[in-house]
Amino acid sequence: MNISQELYSASQIAVRDCMGVQPGETVLVITDEPLRTIGYALWKAVKDFGNEVMLVEILPRKTNGEEPPKEVAELMKMVDVVLCPTSKSLTHTDSRRAASDKGVRIATLPGVTEEIMIRCMNADYNKIAERTFRLCALLEKTSAIKVKAPRGTDITLPIKGRHAHASSGIFREKGQWGNLPTGEAYLAPLEGESQGIVVVDGSMASVGMVREPIRITVKDGYATDITGGAEATRLIQLLEPHGKDGRTVAEFGIGTNDKAILTGLILEDEKVMGTIHIAFGDNKSMGGSVRVASHLDGLIKEPTVWFDETMIMKDGKFLISF
Repeated sequence: MNISQELYSASQIAVRDCMGVQPGETVLVITDEPLRTIGYALWKAVKDFGNEVMLVEILPRKTNGEEPPKEVAELMKMVDVVLCPTSKSLTHTDSRRAASDKGVRIATLPGVTEEIMIRCMNADYNKIAERTFRLCALLEKTSAIKVKAPRGTDITLPIKGRHAHASSGIFREKGQWGNLPTGEAYLAPLEGESQGIVVVDGSMASVGMVREPIRITVKDGYATDITGGAEATRLIQLLEPHGKDGRTVAEFGIGTNDKAILTGLILEDEKVMGTIHIAFGDNKSMGGSVRVASHLDGLIKEPTVWFDETMIMKDGKFLISF
């Protein structure tokens, strides 16, 4: 299989700099047919560093958060590092959580493309980490987040006591996990408490770029009403099989990767600096109580964001220094 030098170089950064793979560590790469080239590039990078590495191809999952085969779930617990370039996300699965609990370091790369790998893996991950950890520290002192944006977003998300997660791209300690490429600070708002309007005007996970904004009414922590064009109809169809739990306000996240751009693929979009995203569905990975085989992020452009009374972002520009 031919892989470009640029993709190989990006894969080396992922393995060496982000995951910090050490001599003697074993690595598992889980991929599927649409992302086979990325899987192979990561496998080759690990092999060339001299580590034992296994490449497993599974059938593409139907939804983000659907479990891999149980044999693969067992394998995930038996290695030091797992890399998951798959077309649907394995981030919010019991298999990933169980392996993380065993101390395995895991990076998920759902829907990643060669272009995204090359563009975003060449960011300064030390700088991204600095921004991300600073935002997490502020979030943990905050009782409620408020977001307003030009297209009509106006929502309050109570978060008091919730732990903030730094997807900094540096996963070198036992049990650390997150996306690659990455760059976001995120947490699970308190269940049943978010109120307001979310207008997704960037992109929507599993839907793509939004031509007509998706207007989502949030009442008592759930998406109750979804209106808009074809993209809104598609979102309703995606949520339908998962019942009320699938409509849980699951996540507030804020992008910290200055190299990421809006492409329609949520893996990159939610990392774009100057944007925020709100997700619906599973929040168990973030310290919440809802387990459902769906997690869909909606991206909001040019937001103004308050942590309690402090405005930390205005029209998509950070007001805090890093």
